[in-house]
Amino acid sequence: MEPGNHTEVLEFILLGLSEVEELQSLLLGLFLSMYLVTVIGNLLIILATITSSHLHTPMYFFLANFSFVDICFTSTTIPKMLLNIHTCNKTITYEGCLTQMYFFILFAELDIFLLSIMAYDRFVAICHPLHYTVIMNPRLCGLLLLLSWILSVLDSLLHGLLVLQLSFCTNLEIPHFFCEINQVTQLACSDTLLSIIEMYFSAVVIAIIPLTGIVFSYSRIVSSVLRITSARGKYKAFSTCGSHLSVVSLFYGTGLGVYLSSATTQNSRASAIASVIYTIVTPMLNPFIYSLRNKDIKGALKETLCDFEVVKVS
Repeated sequence: MEPGNHTEVLEFILLGLSEVEELQSLLLGLFLSMYLVTVIGNLLIILATITSSHLHTPMYFFLANFSFVDICFTSTTIPKMLLNIHTCNKTITYEGCLTQMYFFILFAELDIFLLSIMAYDRFVAICHPLHYTVIMNPRLCGLLLLLSWILSVLDSLLHGLLVLQLSFCTNLEIPHFFCEINQVTQLACSDTLLSIIEMYFSAVVIAIIPLTGIVFSYSRIVSSVLRITSARGKYKAFSTCGSHLSVVSLFYGTGLGVYLSSATTQNSRASAIASVIYTIVTPMLNPFIYSLRNKDIKGALKETLCDFEVVKVS
């Protein structure tokens, strides 16, 4: 293929996590199991939130949306990876790659925004409990969710439009299990300066600023909790945000770790393996973290499952 813009006939090659043939069956079974656990676990959270009237609060409204986004987040990458392993075909079309990239960025950014909104919700609940229902009213919750969607859609669209302007030559192998934007940009044989600038700008605006808001919210939360005199009161306050803080630490810790390491090392395959943590493992663990540390969720899940059994028997 001659150098130039041949994007209308391009097919990229996803090298995946390993090229060892003996490991493919193991990887297929492992990631299929993880994907099913992720989908079922998050669907149960959504179902429990919808069916239990006492969970119709801002905190669980955002948790249900977070679970929905996690299902979509994993569904942008895992099914295609499983299909490639099963068919022994590593190719992905140019259009498919752009589509995967767009939705991956969209749902990753929605995760980030929802985590920051949930931190603000906990801040209001603990630091301003008497005004919680007034501040976190349904209108504000809807506006925050809508704004998150708008910003995520626009930024992911901008990423996609910039990639559309790139030309690709002969090296079309992506050392990853999905079309990760950094890896795709590195394959371009045209000027990628604008795309790189936008990626770093987006990382600051979409990732760092929400993280700053989360840190600020929890610093105020800790300050307020430390002023509580009773040990039981402190435990109750911390328990309401312990699950969320665990998810934030897991998501940001692994995500930032992967991207910071990819900027300092050329081992793309190692970066792809590390990406499994925040793209697959974290969404799979989120339902367990929220259900195991939350009595309301556990109670709602038991009620939902019992109602299902009653309906099934009748």
